[in-house]
Amino acid sequence: MEVYKFGGASVKDAEAVRNLLNVLQAQKQLPNVVVVSAMDKSTNALEKVVACYFNDRKTVSSSFQEIRKFHSNILLDLFDNDQHPVFKSVNGFFDEVLRFLDSNKSTNYNFVYDQVVGYGELVSTTIISHFLTENGLNNQWLDARNLIKTNNTYRTASLQLSKTQRHITQAVKPNQLYITQGFIGSDSNNFSTTLGREGSDYSAAIFGYCINASAVTVWKDVPGILNADPKLFDQTLLIPEMSYNEAIEQAYYGATVIHPKTLQPLYQKEIPLFVRSFNDAVAPGTCIRKNKFMPSTICCYMLLKHQIFITLSTLDLSYIVEKQFKKIAALLQSHQMKIRLTQNSAISMSICFSDPFGHKEAMLHELRAKYDVSIVDDVNLFTVLNPQTDQPDFIAQGTEILVKQITDKRLQFVTRN
Repeated sequence: MEVYKFGGASVKDAEAVRNLLNVLQAQKQLPNVVVVSAMDKSTNALEKVVACYFNDRKTVSSSFQEIRKFHSNILLDLFDNDQHPVFKSVNGFFDEVLRFLDSNKSTNYNFVYDQVVGYGELVSTTIISHFLTENGLNNQWLDARNLIKTNNTYRTASLQLSKTQRHITQAVKPNQLYITQGFIGSDSNNFSTTLGREGSDYSAAIFGYCINASAVTVWKDVPGILNADPKLFDQTLLIPEMSYNEAIEQAYYGATVIHPKTLQPLYQKEIPLFVRSFNDAVAPGTCIRKNKFMPSTICCYMLLKHQIFITLSTLDLSYIVEKQFKKIAALLQSHQMKIRLTQNSAISMSICFSDPFGHKEAMLHELRAKYDVSIVDDVNLFTVLNPQTDQPDFIAQGTEILVKQITDKRLQFVTRN
């Protein structure tokens, strides 16, 4: 049993959907589960609808019409008959969104976000499921909200594994092709939840874990995992094999090919993860598995932009020791900050982190009650994994280096332009 995952770029338009069919047909054996993201920029468009709902409700309708039109054009390209049942199914989902927005009483932005944004995946998988059936690949469409169970931390929901395992095991049977969604689940009250942006890879890994998959394959617009982002670096190298630990390090420090959470469930059951190109369906790509390592001569370069850098010192010049570490980390966690790097002296501590949900000012208010705080916004975090002994500092040239850390496995700079 195998799991495939296709992201938004792989289903961005009608031609891309046809290519997805070609990729499946090119394989010696079909996967059991195909996890699919929303089409192209649909998630961004639905996020705009949510923003309009809270900030300018008069513009909700026009924003939503753009989403309908985008998907309608894809449907008309893929299906000859506009009376095909897929049109009714897709319009039914869009009508559900509008009914929710019309009747909703909650003022919780994150709750509303999760009830709306996941419809991108529901619509894309419905289109793909019908298209595959039309072209001879019989399949069953599954609603991931009925399978992946989470807590009610909307937008960053935590998986409830035992419940999820039970639901997926009951729903997914061998020798059957299933089409389902990434990114979404539901809580104990059956309200929709999301696993975090770019969480579809994680969804595929959850399915892989629960069905004891022999492999999980993520199909991307790159030939596999590269040692650097080709959009930022002129020369890149394909990494044919790497370990789970190496892949997690890359993802955590900014490589966008794999979602950071994806490797954890696969590692537990030693399920290999393949990263392959949907533009070359027979190329092997990259394999991530136990006891496979990158060539020692390959350096990996990562960049995280738009980070925040703060330095804390105690108001009474007391030491920052273990008890203080725990308090500071707990405070940042309570405001959903993502810590990337720390450095401390006897009476100060520096932290580089991101603020994905815009809670910085509330966090700073609490910190300043207990510490002297200096802050630098919009810094860059450069990370080099597997640096060579003569590794130059070219990666940070032309910038002001605020912090530099180096070990035999990792070189990092926090820089200000």
